[in-house]
Amino acid sequence: MDAVKTTFSIKDLESFGGVKAHTIRMWERRYNLLEPKRTPTNIRYYDLGDLQKLLNVTFLLQHDYKISKIAEHSTSEISDLVQKTVKKERPGSNYHVISTFKIAMMNFDHHLFTKTFESLSDKMDFRKIFFQVFIPLLEEIGLLWQSNAINPAHEHFISNLIRQKMQVRIEQATAAKALNSSKTFVLFLPENEIHDLGLIFLHYEVAAKGYKCIYLGQSIQTESLQYLVSTLNNVNFVSYLTINSSGKSILEFAKQFNQDVKDDHVPLYLLGRLIQEEKQEDMPKNVKLIKTIEAFQTLLN
Repeated sequence: MDAVKTTFSIKDLESFGGVKAHTIRMWERRYNLLEPKRTPTNIRYYDLGDLQKLLNVTFLLQHDYKISKIAEHSTSEISDLVQKTVKKERPGSNYHVISTFKIAMMNFDHHLFTKTFESLSDKMDFRKIFFQVFIPLLEEIGLLWQSNAINPAHEHFISNLIRQKMQVRIEQATAAKALNSSKTFVLFLPENEIHDLGLIFLHYEVAAKGYKCIYLGQSIQTESLQYLVSTLNNVNFVSYLTINSSGKSILEFAKQFNQDVKDDHVPLYLLGRLIQEEKQEDMPKNVKLIKTIEAFQTLLN
């Protein structure tokens, strides 16, 4: 298993902070802003404190502070300045909170994650948090993982915390609504598809409308869905496709679904990144491409 990453190269800092490596070096030389450590073989590296300081500096730069003025402050003073600036931050700007979640991830800091989420919840409803904060955060984390700036332990840690918050909201939405049994929604991901946060959010949307929801989750063989078709009335299937794990096209997947459930009339709604370039007219009549969450909400209404 990979060791948990606690030291970083300048390229890692570049990935996290969105600041070019040569700019970071210039800040070191001119302002002594960061002080990299050195290995016994004289290779420069940075620690979590350096990463946090860089994220604070980039936040202040986003809010029209000059690097020369920022550098006049100590690390703790920069942190204090960030906190004061956050309180005056313009509506809709989530740069700092996303940076804070990244710091919570790197430190495996459950308390910081929870504190930050609760502060957000005082100002934003859950849908806005998901789309304006969690989705951009997860996209950034995906890029960091691809560039080896983080390892899988970090990604799993933050994803599971987000998943826990979503499950709580689903339970609250389910308890708050009388059951509408006119339709049943079955939510599933096909075999080898494990990216389930989008599907969990759809579960929240279905629960918020009061419909019966059967959440099956990751990596489901479509043959097993035929049982639900044969035993339930007004069943609707929903899947959220993020990666092409099978090598099949969306059309091939749709045709295979109909073959496996032995019914080409049962509705199948497809969402997610993979279906964005597909054309509705190419799909079987029972398969609907839903390209936005708003369109899914309209469907539920």
